[in-house]
Amino acid sequence: MKKIYFEIITPDKVVFSSEIDQITLPTTDGVITILPDHAPLVAETKPGEIIIKTDGKTNHMAVMNGFVETSDSKVRLMTEAAELAENIDERRAEEARRRAEEAREKAKDSIEFTEASAAFERALTRIKIAKRKHSRHM
Repeated sequence: MKKIYFEIITPDKVVFSSEIDQITLPTTDGVITILPDHAPLVAETKPGEIIIKTDGKTNHMAVMNGFVETSDSKVRLMTEAAELAENIDERRAEEARRRAEEAREKAKDSIEFTEASAAFERALTRIKIAKRKHSRHM
């Protein structure tokens, strides 16, 4: 079966780099699945879950805002942050959600509110992915 070379790049490092069968990810226009020989594409991504399938195995990751680019059989996701479900500390994510919620309530202007709302959305995404991790292991 033909593969896709997929990599996730954050400002700090390459988080993931491997050949895969398919990737499903959230874009601002909706959730898309990319298979081998996908048409060239550049799309804005939004915070959410990506699903990577390889050789019958499925990995889930939390990703933040970014861009995805496909060409030939390569897919690059450039994102603010990405984290494998197995590496998410649900307790810390819940604490971050509470702090962001408090920051939204105390926001003095639209900039503070927008920043707090983005932090809140990131925390919710991480919590959602972490809860899925637990439900898969039960």
